[in-house]
Amino acid sequence: MNTDESTYRGGFACLVGRPNAGKSTLTNALVGEKVAITSSKPQTTRHTIRGILTKDDGQIVLVDTPGLHKPRTLLGERLNDVVRETLLDVDVIGFCLPADQKVGPGDQYIAKDLAELQRVRRKPVVAIVTKTDKVDRERLAEHLIEVDRLGEWAEIVPCSAVSGRQVEDVAKVLTSYLPPSPKLYPDDVLTDEPQIVMIAELIREAALEGVRDELPHSLAVVVEEMVPREGRPEDKPLMDVRVNVFVERSSQKAIIIGRGGSRLREVGTTAREGIEKLLGQKVYLDLHVKVAKDWQRDPKQLGKLGFNF
Repeated sequence: MNTDESTYRGGFACLVGRPNAGKSTLTNALVGEKVAITSSKPQTTRHTIRGILTKDDGQIVLVDTPGLHKPRTLLGERLNDVVRETLLDVDVIGFCLPADQKVGPGDQYIAKDLAELQRVRRKPVVAIVTKTDKVDRERLAEHLIEVDRLGEWAEIVPCSAVSGRQVEDVAKVLTSYLPPSPKLYPDDVLTDEPQIVMIAELIREAALEGVRDELPHSLAVVVEEMVPREGRPEDKPLMDVRVNVFVERSSQKAIIIGRGGSRLREVGTTAREGIEKLLGQKVYLDLHVKVAKDWQRDPKQLGKLGFNF
């Protein structure tokens, strides 16, 4: 593999967009493995997740961010701050605009921020039209025109992370705007996100499936303990993982637990499968649901729950 500094490129690319624009799904499609939480519910990404794509001609470190949005809580304000700080440190920005939704005020809000970055910091911004599998050719053509009118983009690339269509094109375009560089990470590294954070994200993803719209904003997961089970045979290790799931109200706690604990058992089964794949061993997952009243608006509670921005 040619990694000569004169031809090899490496650096950081950030995917931005309003909530539920397909950023996390595209990150996973580019990397080829699940490194970011995905959900049909908006605003599910709470941390910047780094997915690493290594190719013959370059290495992209993908920084996935929370969706930029008009904040209603202290958490929302801090998530927006995370996005803006991240944008200052990357080499190229991918602005995700879903093809199945018209360009709206949220996109215009982000485009205005990006225009300022382009003007002051000269950051290249690639408009990435996501979810092309959900629309026909006529609608896609209309959307591409809308996106073109929205701002001055380095390039516009349509793709579908679900079908894989033109995902490789997205990788090529993003790589072309990276600086000459040696590899930043070894070939086999797909993310630098700590395992404990990825475990929490897998549990939160499982808990978000099939719940009411209000819950995604109100759910936080904290891994309290991870310890190998003593006395297990060397060829059959077992990891004990103790986790607290925090919500803001008792009614939300009832939703997560479900009748007779049925919902929580489903969450545990789904999450455990992902965690065992991540760790490469069997896991005993001990889940507890607790109420932390209005934690999104309380600076002290945010710190306790791991949101140390």
